[in-house]
Amino acid sequence: MTDASPLVKRSLVDQALEQLRTRINNGTWEVGQRLPTEPELATQLNISRNTVREAMRVLAFAGLIEIRQGDGSYLRGRVDPMDTLRALSSCSMEQGREMRHILEVEAVGLAALRRTDEDLRLLHQALQASGQHYHGELDTYICCDLLFHQRLIDAAHNPALSELYRYTASVVSNHLRKTMDVHPRRQLVFDLHVELLEAVEQQDSQRAMALCRTLINEP
Repeated sequence: MTDASPLVKRSLVDQALEQLRTRINNGTWEVGQRLPTEPELATQLNISRNTVREAMRVLAFAGLIEIRQGDGSYLRGRVDPMDTLRALSSCSMEQGREMRHILEVEAVGLAALRRTDEDLRLLHQALQASGQHYHGELDTYICCDLLFHQRLIDAAHNPALSELYRYTASVVSNHLRKTMDVHPRRQLVFDLHVELLEAVEQQDSQRAMALCRTLINEP
């Protein structure tokens, strides 16, 4: 009986989460609005207050609500980041390429126009690390490459683009695992990164965008 209790408890929390997410998605509460108290939600959902509390903690961890000590809970957004990550991780190679063209190419164009000396220092640092691992262990190289690309997007100095790219990192990572798991790796691919950074350094926006498109289209 004791062993079964956690499963029952989790099932109840899942049920509470489903009801709360339905209300959030249906627009029961506006973003920024203070939610009903735990006792009120427990009554509305016909579940225990402890179950409501656990469900609210899960929603807070997902970034959907903000729990303010002594003030209550507020709706932060309607999109669960975990749902977004699941959708991103299941997209095809071609869908991933399309997404990267729309987001990454334009962001790189802005980065070429807006980059600072500090951005260039960080980019050169990331590219150097990437070059050291280019022909080595794949996962280590992927981590280095993702950092280089993230710093490229960050150089556009648009927080929204930077945050969106962080969410798409799983798509880029999956792409790299499928295309870079070969030995020896084609030097041309790394050389494109070098040329891309040169274009950003020279503030040549059009050339940087063209090189980024070429890099994304690499098989």
